[in-house]
Amino acid sequence: MQSILSSWFVQGMVKATSDMWLKGWDERNGGNVTLRLLEEEVKPFAADFCAEPRCIELSQPAPALANCWFIVTGSGKFFRNVQLDPADSLALLQVDVHWGLSNGGLPTSELASHFQSHSERKRLTHGQDRVIMHCHATNFMALSYVVELDAARFTRLLWEGSTECLVVFPDGVGILPWMVPGTDGIGAATAEQMRSHSLVMWPFHGIFAASPSLDEAFGLIDTAEKSSEVIVKVLSMGGIRQSITTEQLIALGERFGVKPWQAALEAGPAHAA
Repeated sequence: MQSILSSWFVQGMVKATSDMWLKGWDERNGGNVTLRLLEEEVKPFAADFCAEPRCIELSQPAPALANCWFIVTGSGKFFRNVQLDPADSLALLQVDVHWGLSNGGLPTSELASHFQSHSERKRLTHGQDRVIMHCHATNFMALSYVVELDAARFTRLLWEGSTECLVVFPDGVGILPWMVPGTDGIGAATAEQMRSHSLVMWPFHGIFAASPSLDEAFGLIDTAEKSSEVIVKVLSMGGIRQSITTEQLIALGERFGVKPWQAALEAGPAHAA
């Protein structure tokens, strides 16, 4: 019988967390990932479940996720260690923990925030989005200290920073005010932004992403982070003198069949802001 350790979802979480740590996005126990699973994906591994599942108390009800399965990173667990001991660093849960956290502990402290965003994205995408990923992407976070925290203008800046950005996240980037992490308040505010955006900035803290798969969530953040790195370098060289025009962004969207966020198009060229 196949062990749950060799399942695609455990191995996927191992790869995602390892890649995120290698990128420098998840120092110490920073960051968290949750993946919503289907029952038929989980049940073949029932023999590995705990004899007596531990119940996790949620600070907010999540009726839209009733009976849903999730694999999540653990609270206080270092991403660099997930590959060494997945059974200690991850948890498979359905509110009750059925597998993982073998040496004790709790799911990520941002579980309520993730569940609130999962509920919104599940509804919005008709179940297609299954991953919520949070990390401390370095250059993306650095920009929050120096640019205007206006979602449309920031989105336009990233679109101009790398040609592929508009294609990868045409719905732009939502931005919250700074809020205390691990609270119901930041979870609700993030979920509200997730109604319109697959990427959300937590200023001076990091980024939240929603996608159908672990690879796509990682790629979404990686694309925004690469553009942020370009912008950081450009600003250090004296600022933007020329970039992609509004007409070119519109043509880009037409070529790849995506509809750019109108507010970001109307924000005008980043170097003219």
